[in-house]
Amino acid sequence: MSTSPNFTPKQSYRDRHQNIIEPIPDWLRRPIGKASELSVVQRLIKQRQIHTICEEGRCPNRGECYAQKTATFLLMGPTCTRSCAFCQVDKGHAPLPLDPEEPQKVAESVQILGLRYVVLTSVARDDLADAGAGWFVATMEAIRDLNPETQIEVLTADFWGGQGGGNPQDLQYQRIATVVQAQPACYNHNVETVQRLQSPVRRGAKYERSLDVLRIVKQLDPGMPTKSGLMLGHGETEAEIIQALEDLRRVGCDRITLGQYMRPSLEHLPVQKYWTPEEFERLGAIATNMGFAHVRSGPLVRSSYHAGDS
Repeated sequence: MSTSPNFTPKQSYRDRHQNIIEPIPDWLRRPIGKASELSVVQRLIKQRQIHTICEEGRCPNRGECYAQKTATFLLMGPTCTRSCAFCQVDKGHAPLPLDPEEPQKVAESVQILGLRYVVLTSVARDDLADAGAGWFVATMEAIRDLNPETQIEVLTADFWGGQGGGNPQDLQYQRIATVVQAQPACYNHNVETVQRLQSPVRRGAKYERSLDVLRIVKQLDPGMPTKSGLMLGHGETEAEIIQALEDLRRVGCDRITLGQYMRPSLEHLPVQKYWTPEEFERLGAIATNMGFAHVRSGPLVRSSYHAGDS
């Protein structure tokens, strides 16, 4: 699909956008959820000046997840220090300083909403000495102080950046160890796409580096569940997807999510293919046969979709 066709001055707004926006298939259209369930969470995060990836990423499942008492909090502000070409999250300028009250604000929000399962994720903060590892732990501790029965999953960046001196591989290991020692219910890190497409899709990230994150978690704690996810629709082949699944199993990854990439705006990468529900079902069956203990595969599946069902 062309991303920048030549427009003539006489073309209408509708004509121009019909030329560059491929119609969304029916299977990707769904109700956003009950307005009451959305408004309660949206009001709370606005009042407390915290962020969720559910809202920042405009997740299509957020109403369903809120109703099931799950949510994914976005730590360390809404601005990422990287510039992945698929992501809706704000980028391209300096992030704000950390809010020292954020861990407590998140913990109180979990308590008010009565959340049973929480996913903590973050923007990449390559400007921080520990790339944000300690902030995950501080937030986990705050949540547990107020919500001892709530399970916490983490979805971290690769912890490769940061301002700390030393060998990058050693620093990555130390930062992952910091989070693992806090004993999350599951450690999630997404490879996002197949190996061939890493450079155009995930600027600043590396395929093997991401596999290393999951490998290190298993080295540190073999019993800790690990999880990853792929977005389909960037031009990958089925064979490449299967290879990525095999690579994830090779490093001991237990859980996998497969979902359809949906272009957030014209500034993001275009969709190369809409994979059908039947294709997702087939890929999910392949993943199950490979030995993944928990598989979610479908057009609207996202990284934290039904995370608490594991």
